[in-house]
Amino acid sequence: MRPLLLLPAALLLLLGACQNATSTSGTAATAPEAVPPTATSPQGKTYGAAITSAGAQPLSALPTLLGTQDSAQVKLVGPVQEVCQAKGCWMTMKLADGRDMRVKFKDYAFFVPKDISGKTIVINGWAHRETVPVSDLQHYAKDAGKSAAEIAAITEPQQQLNFEADGVLVQE
Repeated sequence: MRPLLLLPAALLLLLGACQNATSTSGTAATAPEAVPPTATSPQGKTYGAAITSAGAQPLSALPTLLGTQDSAQVKLVGPVQEVCQAKGCWMTMKLADGRDMRVKFKDYAFFVPKDISGKTIVINGWAHRETVPVSDLQHYAKDAGKSAAEIAAITEPQQQLNFEADGVLVQE
């Protein structure tokens, strides 16, 4: 019976030690999340599914590739406009008509580095038209570091052309 009593006591000591270790540092560490690439090649670093630039179409070709369909599987190449500064969980690319296309990552399975704005990337996945609710638009604005006034000014859902990527190649 005695060994069974020692197990809960040992667990309490261990938990106490973990709490003391974090409280003695004064503040919680806020180190940026590591975003290791899936693969590195002469073409660049891949996040998510390993892809190459072979067969990628310029972003400007997307309207033609999509046509009248609501969605299409495509591989595109173009520059990154903006990246989520909270964790790299989305990015935007500028469409030919001046609107932004939000790129999210399949199953939230990977993120990209937060410092790739302006870099050329290749994305593989699904382009799709969707109505984005106000709550999501406000969340994206907050992630992008917009002011409280800018966030509050978002009051209508938007029709957008967005992208779900299963792989991203950040070209060198």
